[in-house]
Amino acid sequence: MNNNSNISHGEDDQRKKESLDSRFNQTLRNVQGLLKGRSIPGKVLLTRRPDPLDDSGFQRSPSYQRSFSQNDAGTSDDMDKSMEGGNTNNSASHTTVNKLRSSTSNIENVSKEVPKSAVGARATDSARVMKFTKELSGQMVILERLRELAWSGVPPYMRPNVWRLLLGYAPPNSDRREGVLRRKRLEYLDCVAQFYDIPDTERSDDEINMLRQIAVDCPRTVPDVAFFQQAQVQKSLERILYTWAIRHPASGYVQGINDLVTPFLVVFLSEYLEGSIDSWSISDLSSENISNIEADCYWCLSKLLDGMQDHYTFAQPGIQRLVFKLKELVRRIDEPVSKHMEDQGLEFLQFAFRWFNCLLIHPFSSGNPSMGHLSC
Repeated sequence: MNNNSNISHGEDDQRKKESLDSRFNQTLRNVQGLLKGRSIPGKVLLTRRPDPLDDSGFQRSPSYQRSFSQNDAGTSDDMDKSMEGGNTNNSASHTTVNKLRSSTSNIENVSKEVPKSAVGARATDSARVMKFTKELSGQMVILERLRELAWSGVPPYMRPNVWRLLLGYAPPNSDRREGVLRRKRLEYLDCVAQFYDIPDTERSDDEINMLRQIAVDCPRTVPDVAFFQQAQVQKSLERILYTWAIRHPASGYVQGINDLVTPFLVVFLSEYLEGSIDSWSISDLSSENISNIEADCYWCLSKLLDGMQDHYTFAQPGIQRLVFKLKELVRRIDEPVSKHMEDQGLEFLQFAFRWFNCLLIHPFSSGNPSMGHLSC
């Protein structure tokens, strides 16, 4: 009896642990969705995404799977009975035939609906592209409308222009845009000549150490993507990061900022290079195009970090505030998980610090730097 009781208690403890682990994983997924701007706890989803595609390229239809499994199972049972009963089960046989016809009819109807749903998804994408085109083609871009459109994602080939606009780098007035971009790009070149293209004898000891740290970190940036291991790409990263650090002495260079440059670099390179990033070579570009890309990355990085520079100052108070907010958010979403983490002595700073330090680019990257969580 005691052994049975112990086994029963052990099974109960195991079930509780599995349930808690499941709740913990679900909570993390909820928090990740919130941090990526997809949903707000207690609210309806801000965007409704289509069902995932199956191997054939069509959207899965829940009604198809449900009707097929039910009708098919019923038909199989009836056919077995009719074969066993022979002629004495004519009524069951008629029922089977009717069900078979019904199942075949359902499958035919659904097979017609599946292409329609795929066409509907393409039509929706086309409508979104038309909306973006309309907003971007006007003389004055209404940033609030563009921001609302971009909330659910931006078509890849439109990202360079949309990012420049939403970050405040390019002006919304199309008449001024080209002139402003030209001036900003020349200003970046002047900064590179003034701060980077100088001998070490003209740098302070702190500046030399900072440049060395950047030179060490550049090869570590997205090490599993061959494109970022090209010498010219690492040199561009080095120029961008060092120039930014010199012009922002309050924080200087901090590890993690190098990761924030990568989505900008990939998106702005996509204006000049086609195909997969695995086939890209920066040597195919002219020096002028490389300079323009570097300048766009530099100014967009500056705009991004202007509102969060305290993430990279001493003691990084900005990141600590976000970690505290995340802790409070988990406590409100799922009290049992929050309490379990406290009981286990697990501090949010131990795992969430890196998330906020690189804006979630590393932990949940989809493998393509351009599709990291800065991408939209």
